[in-house]
Amino acid sequence: MPPILARIAAPIIALALLTSAASASPRRKAAPPLPPPAVLGDTVRVAITTDAGVITLDLDHLHAPVTTENFVAYVDRKLFDGTTFYRAMRLAWGTQPNGLIQGGTQNVPQRTLKPIAHEATTQTGILHKAGTISMARYAPGTATGDFSILLADMPGLDAHPEASGDTAGYAAFGRVVAGMEVVARIFDAPTSPTLGEGFMKGQMIAAPVRIISARRVPNAGAVP
Repeated sequence: MPPILARIAAPIIALALLTSAASASPRRKAAPPLPPPAVLGDTVRVAITTDAGVITLDLDHLHAPVTTENFVAYVDRKLFDGTTFYRAMRLAWGTQPNGLIQGGTQNVPQRTLKPIAHEATTQTGILHKAGTISMARYAPGTATGDFSILLADMPGLDAHPEASGDTAGYAAFGRVVAGMEVVARIFDAPTSPTLGEGFMKGQMIAAPVRIISARRVPNAGAVP
């Protein structure tokens, strides 16, 4: 089971991430150690090419350096190539479409690098708005190679230190600058009525959308 996002409170959106309970097979080769971070500018542009089209992202390295460098490490090592967008979480309230899509390595050992430190929204100032890319996680500091892209504003994913429980929120680190129609296309893909467990049931895409490649591309400027 991949790391997954689930609504845990309403009417305020709050999401919790679950990690895979499956252990790695001893016969599987683990991913090599994380290399030194690439030399990056304030903004890193990445194009994710999928079977549904291309999603172009500007990653905010200036304000979320740890999370951006982690994502770029997956991109530069081609670890996202051949993975999928496998989940569409659709929320019934608010302005539609409301929810997110989720994709990534799904904890496959040979594709997954070590977890990274958590960069909360209170630290980065990057909030969960429509088009934001954010890391999937379980507890803070467990994010690896799974991520979500939002269809609508989700302030419940931001850090809320005034609340109780896990208040750290999720690590937002960039935004879609082209291809939101592709995000919407993936979001609208048919989901399976049987795949998924518990609250996940009905949220797993019946035919996951393949990520053909994820590559750095020239960017036009910094994230505002």
